[in-house]
Amino acid sequence: MSSWRRIALAGTLVVAAGACAPAAATGGSAPPSAAAPRAIAPAPPTPTTTPLTPGSGSGDAGVRPVRPVEQPVPIGGAPATVPAPSPPVHVELPTIGVDSGLEVLARDASGQLGAPVDFATAGWYAAGVEPGQPGPAVVAGHRDTTSGPAVFARLGDLAVGDPVLVTRADGSTLTFRVTGSDQAAKDAFPTAQVYGPVGHPELRLITCGGDFDRRTGHYVDNVIVYAELV
Repeated sequence: MSSWRRIALAGTLVVAAGACAPAAATGGSAPPSAAAPRAIAPAPPTPTTTPLTPGSGSGDAGVRPVRPVEQPVPIGGAPATVPAPSPPVHVELPTIGVDSGLEVLARDASGQLGAPVDFATAGWYAAGVEPGQPGPAVVAGHRDTTSGPAVFARLGDLAVGDPVLVTRADGSTLTFRVTGSDQAAKDAFPTAQVYGPVGHPELRLITCGGDFDRRTGHYVDNVIVYAELV
């Protein structure tokens, strides 16, 4: 995938939040112990209640090559109807073998998006948009642990068109399709593209990526996957 650029997407946002602890050190890439979990992505802005028209790998520690920004590909336009609100309880990414319940995530004491407590379980930002409602919904997950891969270890392997299945408290399952992906430095996080209001239901899936910083005990980048409701 090449010659891609960042653009805002319409739909629900799934973001992996929380600290991404490194796996057991291999080849000197990461220390044998990890810092305490903490947020992996910048704080989300104050949620908006009025949707706006769109404006535009593996679990082991080590260096992941920077992926080019993938231009989202339309999957078929906005859904004919928007489902009634219902909180998400489960997410499935069959292409990469993710089958996970969802913790409820909130901002931590520093105002950042908090991490899931369980490294094997993803979480969703409950103060933001519910999956299936107009706007970007956020689901977060760790990349790895001190002993092996975590729930979103292979998030960067998702490709355009791959399904994302979100089961809700009312028993219904919504199908999203991946439209693009990005890898961005945490200190240059694309806040507008990730959290910015959009007019259709979309997802943002986020985890850690890039080099592991031995000084801070954390990865320097975020991997972000975009998807839209079909």
